Amino acid sequence: MQRLSTGNPRLDQILCGGLVADAITLIVGPPGTGKTILAEQCLFANVTVERPGLYLSTVSEPFDKLLRFGQGLSFFDNELVGRSVFYDDLGDAVHEGGLDAVSERIDSLIKQHRPGIIVIDSFKALRTFAQSDAEFRRFLHDLAGMLSAIAVSSLWVGEYEHDEATNSPEFAVADAVIGVETKRASERSTRFLSVRKLRGSDFLSGDHVYRITPDGLVVFPRLADRRETGGPTAVAERRSTGIAALDECLEDGYWSGSTTLIAGPSGSAKTLMGLHFVYAGAALGEKSVFVTLQENRGQLARIVSRFGWSIDDPRVTVMDRSPVDIYLDELIYEVLDQVEAVGARRLVLDSLNDLVAATPDPMRLREFLYSLVQRCAHHGINAMLTYETMELFRITRLSELGMSHIADNVILLQHVQHGSEMKRALTVLKARGSKKSTAIREFQISSGGIELGGPLDLSALTT
Repeated sequence: MQRLSTGNPRLDQILCGGLVADAITLIVGPPGTGKTILAEQCLFANVTVERPGLYLSTVSEPFDKLLRFGQGLSFFDNELVGRSVFYDDLGDAVHEGGLDAVSERIDSLIKQHRPGIIVIDSFKALRTFAQSDAEFRRFLHDLAGMLSAIAVSSLWVGEYEHDEATNSPEFAVADAVIGVETKRASERSTRFLSVRKLRGSDFLSGDHVYRITPDGLVVFPRLADRRETGGPTAVAERRSTGIAALDECLEDGYWSGSTTLIAGPSGSAKTLMGLHFVYAGAALGEKSVFVTLQENRGQLARIVSRFGWSIDDPRVTVMDRSPVDIYLDELIYEVLDQVEAVGARRLVLDSLNDLVAATPDPMRLREFLYSLVQRCAHHGINAMLTYETMELFRITRLSELGMSHIADNVILLQHVQHGSEMKRALTVLKARGSKKSTAIREFQISSGGIELGGPLDLSALTT
């Protein structure tokens, strides 16, 4: 089945190869969700001089306005306008002669330009000019027949609400329906794209986050991987934690491809544990990616320099992102792209709490975490994720993200009171496939980083 690119590789991935050619695609959603941008993006991605594109405005936006705003987009090529992209207005035709005049005008433009792709924006606006439902259905039938007869791909853009699919004949005529919308949760607004219909083809289900950028719609497919059963597998070897005494507790470090959850309260050295891990890898010649949502690069550089490491070490890639305006989907794809680009064998994500705040849907977050763990395990990449617990002393529970059970290793850091002093303690709660030490061990932070001591005397601790 022939496909048309949408102009965005990841959206093509969602559609399992792109839009079906010579079909009718509805692009629907409320105003301001990027429908027109997506339609123009598809248009410019597919036109040639031999098979040009035809963009027809109706009674929503005049085509001179479409041209003016379109010129600010990177894919909009002024040299193609008038050669392989033609804009026209159906407004006069529909006002003067109704839907019959629209059909005649479209037929005339098709014979004149012989296009390979046609956009009608807004298609929904044409319904207003029908004298009855019967007349509009006849218009739809005749138009669909005309477009099918000449084997042209068409995009119909409209401000349809989600529930209009059940009573609008356009949705029955269309071969594909792509919905775009904005959902608000607390102070955050997130844009979602979904494929609601695609005849003759599979597609990736669910809501996929997108951003509107100068390059058009950039889409991030919902990360919901199935369990990997074939292909690359992790090598059965150990990787150092960066702390010699902790390696001993874990039978010489983490298994290759394993995921570790570092949980503990504020100030318990979770970030430092992650830094030990990546710089231990750097000492062995392994590439790492350290993602921080807590500190900016300058703040992290000061922390790193205290322990004799360098923020500019070429074997450690630091990605600092603000937690204020992040999309979980976008961040994860950035991280996966960076891991692949540098060939990283170690990944630290600091911290999960910021991802929780950025993701109103807990099920979506769990799917992403599971998928991230699966991908890392499949490619032999060791992942480490930090999580800040609410309790400062006597921690009684870990995260409620469903993360602790899918992590291979769980390291608990905590504060304990020892007389008038406060001490730091480390416990290996879980080490899948290893004989772990179950002792609660004191540790200190020196110029060399984390120094793990012996077991704490619990009888001397105060509650």
